[in-house]
Amino acid sequence: MTSTVDNDWFHRAPCGLLATTFEGSIVEANDILLTWTGRTRQELSGAGLTALLDPASTLTYETSYRQVLLRNGSVQQVTLTLRTPADAAVPVLVNAVRDDEAGLIRFALFDATERVRYEQDLLAARRTAEQSEQRVRILQEVSTMFDVSATDRDVAQSFAAVARDAFTATETAVLLAQDDGHLVLSGGTNPLEGKVAPVHALRETTEVTVVHNDDAGYPELSAAMRSNGLAALSVMPLVADGQRLGILVCFYNRRTDFDAHFFELQQALGRQASQTLLRVRLQRTLARLALHDQLTGAANRQLLQLTLDEAIGAADVSGEPLAVLFLDVDDFKGINDAFGHAAGDMVLVELATRLRGGVRAGDMVGRIGGDEFVAICAGADADAAEAIAQRILTVCRLPIPVPDGIISASVSVGVSLYRPGIDPPTAAQQLLVRADAAMYDSKRAGKDRVTMNAG
Repeated sequence: MTSTVDNDWFHRAPCGLLATTFEGSIVEANDILLTWTGRTRQELSGAGLTALLDPASTLTYETSYRQVLLRNGSVQQVTLTLRTPADAAVPVLVNAVRDDEAGLIRFALFDATERVRYEQDLLAARRTAEQSEQRVRILQEVSTMFDVSATDRDVAQSFAAVARDAFTATETAVLLAQDDGHLVLSGGTNPLEGKVAPVHALRETTEVTVVHNDDAGYPELSAAMRSNGLAALSVMPLVADGQRLGILVCFYNRRTDFDAHFFELQQALGRQASQTLLRVRLQRTLARLALHDQLTGAANRQLLQLTLDEAIGAADVSGEPLAVLFLDVDDFKGINDAFGHAAGDMVLVELATRLRGGVRAGDMVGRIGGDEFVAICAGADADAAEAIAQRILTVCRLPIPVPDGIISASVSVGVSLYRPGIDPPTAAQQLLVRADAAMYDSKRAGKDRVTMNAG
């Protein structure tokens, strides 16, 4: 296949790029797509797009997405699976637009392997939770109430309340493990907190353990229980997929029959709580992957768009100004050429960290693509935006160590302001375009500087 695109960015883009005729014949593919599919440019020349897809994706594309694409001119976030000659599957997310002037359909394909893996983990966690015993159906109902906005504390508090009712306990407490391994009260109430030293053996138990207020094996704990009117307590470890998440403790002010049914019910509750907590964490991880750049951890284009839309609406209501900063790394291609793309990625990660440190608390920094970043600063007038931009310029000038040396990087910044009541109503895209234009003014003026575009 003869290359019709000579631009270096086309072949080095961090995603698959593809162009076909309206009939579906491939006329161009970039290097990364050839790598993913295990095919040569000659093999793809003139072949149909469906030659790259597995049977299910071929059927879906031909019967649905292709008609939508030709009718509406674009499709977004389409999930398809590429199939290599070795029969390996490569899941991708596809955006496509119809280019009537060129007579082509242009595709951008993003590797969705990690996202699919998280979705599979999430599905497995859900299936495990659904297999819990029917006698704890109430726990299953509680577990479904949590969405991606739920925190670990939300889950802990809900299960502490459910456990108190299920076991007729006086109090219940859910203690969750932190990154350093320490257990912290996250839900319910611990009536013995601060009254007795933590018992390591109980915090590390691998099975349901019951302690009475006359248990000689735990003299200090038993004494504290008697002083606080407690007859017994039970400790249930919370473990999922081999990971210790914490413990569930139930406190009783009277003797309880700790029979086989009690232990079975505790174990079922512990499994349910553990799997729910793991599922919620997976949901949060998946949601974050969908809205954040995987290289730098900054907000991605989708999250920036949502945030900017909300910020404009809030500015219209409050009358407060809004500043949008568009930043581009100066001579980033030269950095890649001199130090390699791995070092270039290190520079982007470091600059993203510095940008987050350079803006104010509450401001959002995102990567809009390549070496371009955007900062959304609500409530920032011209003076505040200038101060933020100058601070960013300063922190970005600091040397960046990489394996093969020290890189001195800088950024050019363009700022667009929206002043409700002074400026006409605006949209997110208008603010971004104005900030982008101001950034290019900074480039033309010598780089490593800020240009303001107000109104």
